[in-house]
Amino acid sequence: MDKLKMESVDLTAQNIDKIGALFPNCITETADENGKLKKAINFEMLKQMLSDEVAEGDEAYEFTWVGKKASIVEANKPIRKTLRPCKEESVDWDSTENLYIEGDNLEVLKLLQESYLGKVKMIYIDPPYNTGNDFIYNDDFKMTSEAYADETGELDEDGNRMFKNTDSNGRFHSDWCSMIYSRLMLARNLLSEDGVIFISIDDNEQDNLKKICDEVFGESNFATQFIWTKTSTPPSLSHKSRKTVEYVLCYEKNLNNIRYFGSMLSGGDAPLLNTGNPVKELNFPTKSVRFNFVDDGTIVTGIYDKVELLDDIAIVDGVNQNKFRMKGKFKWSQQTLDTEVNSGTYFLCKTKKLSVRFQRPYDENDFKTPNNFLNIELNKGMEIGTNESAVKELVSLELSNFFDFPKPVSLIKYLINAITKFDKDAIILDFFSGSATTAHAVMQLNAEDGGNRKFIMVQLPEKTDEKSEAFKAGYKNICEIGKERIRRAGKKIKEENPNVTDLDTGFRVLKLAETNMTDVYYSPLEINQQMLLEQEENIKPDRTDLDLLFGCLLDWGIPLNLPYVSEQIDGFTVHTYNDGDLIACFDKNISESVIKEIAKRQPLRAVFRDSSFVDSPSKINVGEIFKMIAPDTRVRVI
Repeated sequence: MDKLKMESVDLTAQNIDKIGALFPNCITETADENGKLKKAINFEMLKQMLSDEVAEGDEAYEFTWVGKKASIVEANKPIRKTLRPCKEESVDWDSTENLYIEGDNLEVLKLLQESYLGKVKMIYIDPPYNTGNDFIYNDDFKMTSEAYADETGELDEDGNRMFKNTDSNGRFHSDWCSMIYSRLMLARNLLSEDGVIFISIDDNEQDNLKKICDEVFGESNFATQFIWTKTSTPPSLSHKSRKTVEYVLCYEKNLNNIRYFGSMLSGGDAPLLNTGNPVKELNFPTKSVRFNFVDDGTIVTGIYDKVELLDDIAIVDGVNQNKFRMKGKFKWSQQTLDTEVNSGTYFLCKTKKLSVRFQRPYDENDFKTPNNFLNIELNKGMEIGTNESAVKELVSLELSNFFDFPKPVSLIKYLINAITKFDKDAIILDFFSGSATTAHAVMQLNAEDGGNRKFIMVQLPEKTDEKSEAFKAGYKNICEIGKERIRRAGKKIKEENPNVTDLDTGFRVLKLAETNMTDVYYSPLEINQQMLLEQEENIKPDRTDLDLLFGCLLDWGIPLNLPYVSEQIDGFTVHTYNDGDLIACFDKNISESVIKEIAKRQPLRAVFRDSSFVDSPSKINVGEIFKMIAPDTRVRVI
C-alpha cells in the first residue's frame, strides 16, 4: 500500500507536467536541494516553441515590481500543514455545510487546492487597503534574509516573520502587490469554470489591482468594475474632492454570456387592474390567488373598491379553494389569464380592496441587469447600504465599534444574488473574512429565497489591540469576533424567518496547524536505525482521530463540509465519510474481521495508519483482502 503524502499539492510540479504534455521536448532535469533529480523546464526551448522569433532584450509590455517572481514561487511552494477540526467552537457540526477556517489565507488556500478545485462559484474578498497604516502578514517573500528580520524585530513571539507595510517603506506598493498576487493565483484555481470573483478596493491600489487581475485571470475575463457608494456623509477634510465611492472589481474564470441579476422588472409583479380599460369579467381558477391579509375564512360577494366579487371565496392557508368571478377594469382577457395560469403565473391580493396583482415564476427575463453604480437610487428593489448601515447592522448584533469601515450585508448579498440567483447550491468563498459579513449575507439570502448556498470563511487570527473595544469585550483576536457574528446573525435570521425550517446557520471551525505527521514520515533518508527505534510512531501524540480524518480529506481532495459517522465495530472505531467516499480506522492492531467489514462496504477509499498492523505480513494481507472483496477501493496508509 502507498502512503498519503500529507502535504499540500505541489503546483509547480503540476504546471511542469501540464507543459510537458504539450511540449515534451521542453522538459529537462535538475537536482533539488538534496541532490535528487527532478523535472524542470528548459525555458529557452519553451520560448522557441512558442514563437518564430524569440523576444529578447528589456523592452516588453508588462507590469512588474520588486518581489513579483518571489511571490509566484511562494504561491507554488508546497507546505506541510493541516487543518485541525475544532468542534467546541463550531455550530451544528454534524449537519452544517459551512466552514470557518482560521489561519494565514495563503497557506489555507494551498490546502484547499485539491478539495475545492473548480468548485467555488463565487469569491468575494475585501483585502486590507494599502493606506499606510500597519498591515501585518507572514509571507516569506517579504524578507531577503533571516538576519534582516532579526535586526528589524520583525518576528512575533512564536518566531513567525511579520511585516508592517507603512507608507515610509520603500517597497510600499510592491509588498502589497506581492501579497495579493500570490493569493489570487491560488484563488483562481478554486473557481468553477463559470465562477466569478469580486474584490473591494479603494483608490490606493485600484490601478495596480486591475493590472494584477488582468494578468492572473486574463484581461479578456474582466467583466466589470462596480462603483459602490460607501458613505452618505463623506468627510469634508479634503481640499480636492469628498470621496464617496469605492470599487468592486469583477472577473470571471472564463468570460461567458451568463447574465447577472439585479432587481425585478415591473412585469414580474404588476397590477391586473388598469383604469383605462373597459370592465371585464374574469374567472379565477381554484388555488390561483393568494390572499396576504387572511389565512382561513370566507370572502363574500360584493363591491370592493374598484372590483366587484361575483362569488364567495373559501380561503384555506391563504389560497382560494374554489373558482370565483370578478368584474373590473382588467388589462387581460379571459384567454390571456388562462394562458398565463397554464405557464405558472399566480395572483396576489395584499389588502381587503381585492386589488389583484399578477406574479410570474422567476425567469431570467424578469430581472434587470445590475447597474454598475451601486447606490440606492439606481438599484431600487434591492437596496445597497453604506458603511453607516453596516455599522448599524453590527449594533443590532451588539458587536459595534469592533471594525473600521465594515461592508454592509446588503452590498455582498446583492453581488451573491447577481451570480447565484438560479444557482442556489453554490459555494461562496471569502478569504479575507474579517467581520464575516459574507457569511451573514449568504445566510440572509438563503432565508429570503430558500437557497442552500454554502460559505467558506478564511481569516488570520490577528490579535486585537489591548486598548480596543473588541479586546475589552473579551475578543482576543478577529476570528473570535467573526465566529460570534455568525452565531448571532444566524440566530437573528432564524427568529425573523420562523417558517424557514431548513436554514443552515451553522459552521465547522477548522484551524491551520503544523502537520499531523512527525519528521520521520517525511525524511526517511535522514533517519537512522536508532532514531527509528525511538520514533516508531509517525503521528504526533496530541492528534485525534478527527485530526487524522480531516488531514486525509485534504490529502485526497475531498470537500470538508460533508457528513460522516463514527461507529464501533468489534471494539474498533471506524469513520465513514459521506456514505463511503472514505472509510478510515486509525486504531492499532486492527482485527481481520474489521478489515473485511470495511471492504464489504465497498468504499471509494480506505485509510489506515502504519501502526494499525502488527507487522508487514499483516499489512500485505490487508491489500489482498481488498483485492478480493473490494478491488476498486483505493487503500492507503498514513
